[in-house]
Amino acid sequence: MTNPLLTEPDTPLGMPRVDIVADAHFEPALDAALAEARAAIAAIAGDPRPATFANTVEALERIAEPLGRVLPVFHHLAATDSNEVRRALQREFAPRLAAYTSELRMNAALFARIDTLWQACADLDLSPEQARVLLLWRRLFVRSGARLEGAARERLKAVMARLAVLGMQFSQNLLADEGAWCMPLEEADLEGLPDFLRAAARAAAHERALPGHVITSSRSLIVPFLQCSPRRDLRERAWRAWTARGARDGDTDNRPIAAEILVLREERAKLLGYESFAAYKLEPEMARSPQRVHDLLMAVWTLARTRAELDAQVLQRMLHADGIHDDLAPWDWYYYAARRRAAEHDVEEAQLGPYLQFERMLEAAFDCAGRLFGLAFEPVDLPLPHVDARAFAVTRGGRHVALFIGDWFARSAKRSGAWCSALRTQRKLGGEVRPVVVNVCNFAKAPPGEASLLSYEDARTLFHEFGHALHHMLSDVTYLSIAGLSVARDFVELPSQLFEHWLAVPEVLARHAINVETGEPMPAALLARVLAAANADTGFRSVEYVASALVDLDFHDGPAPHDPLAREAEVLAAIGMPPAIAMRHASAHFSHVFSGDGYSSGYYGYLWAEVLSADAFAAFGEAGDPFDPHTAAKLERHVLSAGGSKEPEALYTSFRGRMPDVGPLLRARGLIAREQDADPAAGNPRAS
Repeated sequence: MTNPLLTEPDTPLGMPRVDIVADAHFEPALDAALAEARAAIAAIAGDPRPATFANTVEALERIAEPLGRVLPVFHHLAATDSNEVRRALQREFAPRLAAYTSELRMNAALFARIDTLWQACADLDLSPEQARVLLLWRRLFVRSGARLEGAARERLKAVMARLAVLGMQFSQNLLADEGAWCMPLEEADLEGLPDFLRAAARAAAHERALPGHVITSSRSLIVPFLQCSPRRDLRERAWRAWTARGARDGDTDNRPIAAEILVLREERAKLLGYESFAAYKLEPEMARSPQRVHDLLMAVWTLARTRAELDAQVLQRMLHADGIHDDLAPWDWYYYAARRRAAEHDVEEAQLGPYLQFERMLEAAFDCAGRLFGLAFEPVDLPLPHVDARAFAVTRGGRHVALFIGDWFARSAKRSGAWCSALRTQRKLGGEVRPVVVNVCNFAKAPPGEASLLSYEDARTLFHEFGHALHHMLSDVTYLSIAGLSVARDFVELPSQLFEHWLAVPEVLARHAINVETGEPMPAALLARVLAAANADTGFRSVEYVASALVDLDFHDGPAPHDPLAREAEVLAAIGMPPAIAMRHASAHFSHVFSGDGYSSGYYGYLWAEVLSADAFAAFGEAGDPFDPHTAAKLERHVLSAGGSKEPEALYTSFRGRMPDVGPLLRARGLIAREQDADPAAGNPRAS
């Protein structure tokens, strides 16, 4: 049989033939794709003709196509349906792909052609998009070491190969650690757990072929358990296991891996002429420098810690009122914060669960996309990677826009977390290609025949990842290198965090939050209480996130720590971390930072983008309608469809007319009063 990864799919809507892809196909497909790509590189570099945009830059844009048929499918299957063969292939492929990347980006002849074009750019009569693509290719080569020579050049290749292996090991260790742990619950242990959580724990046990009920490392299971279980001993056991992921002795211990990664990143930055890895990494981002990131994080930290410390005093009194004369612990916070929320706002997870049906929340996301951008979503029957996955044809005015695939439920062979990727990315060079976009989440799945219910945080995650998907779907550029999510890391989260705002639009929940048993919409009074409680625990949420971002920044802004966990503790002590709150991601399972370079020195990007998203959603408020068509059209034209065709500051300013400051974010998080602004004396930064 012909290897299905070596040819363009002949399926409707461009869906790869995952139904006939076998593990045995991946290695020969990668061999063939790499050989084809290397031949193309040699042809471009050895072209005797003078360099032109067409024979150099556009030719480089096309070399990704063979690997683009292989790697997205492989990476998706390895992340969502892992097995030993795929894990072994990941370990084998990582250094091979790193070597290929170094060959491409350090190719002296290729760089010379690109640099020649760059020097003559003003005389080339390029379109703005072409000039941007040329700039980005040259920047990529320079930042990858194309100007290095001799021993420094060879050492950087070795460093990059080793980093690729270590990042893969970190991910695989975390997956194994998460898959190995679960906490069985006896009948008495179910006390206080709402029906939706009991059903999810029963389904998790069934998925693992275990009797009864279990709590796993899935956030969609463990956080509701910490919120609802009155059993302090079980909460402590679950919390300790959850936060110890990647830091247990044995084959899955990520602590030495994280330490080696940080040392190698520092060496990489020094080889390229930067004083720190953070300085290197942040140079092309919106933030530009570690100091600007630090200023933003500390502006939020100071207010968030004050709020959290006041909240801790209230929760401590509640703990003592229960007869537990102990200090408030991290495994207590979720439980007592939920009880406080119920007392002050009359909102409990048990009340919300029946109204937040997964199917209805998915309909809500589709409905918002339709009202904002005219998109329609029609289920289609296609061969998909897993029985839980579903596919939708996305159209607008009868024209095909994208194929959207969702894989939303947790399972033991699936990487934790939530993400958006593309099996095929939009481009126009060589003919129009529309994207195949995938959302992956890890929601708790109900037993067969029952509706899967979400927490409010789960529903936000669904909207968040769908915002990323819209960025892919609406992409409308010529070149692959600037399509979809190919933007600055601290800009890529703008569409996702912005789309979360529509979940909290009252008419959206009024229309789609339907009781699973009665079919009645969420009562107006409950809806009002839900929205009023949105910032009920904002101090905690801000502290756990900003602490993680500050640790990430510290790891990379200076000499690499030889003991990351010890350095983590030092940073938390220095900033005055409240003892009853832990980092959202401790170092040994901080996959954003250590599974690859993506968010290294860049975890702050969620907060940076939140500054933008708070201001961007305010544009709809100023228009008087959360679905204002004129504002939505501007958002699509200048942000969602534009990819990386301009610097992010230019894209945002074209949409909004200016750049925002941190004030709207602090008000949105409830850290300052609505009529106040941020205190300039506190280092109020502008997100520009």
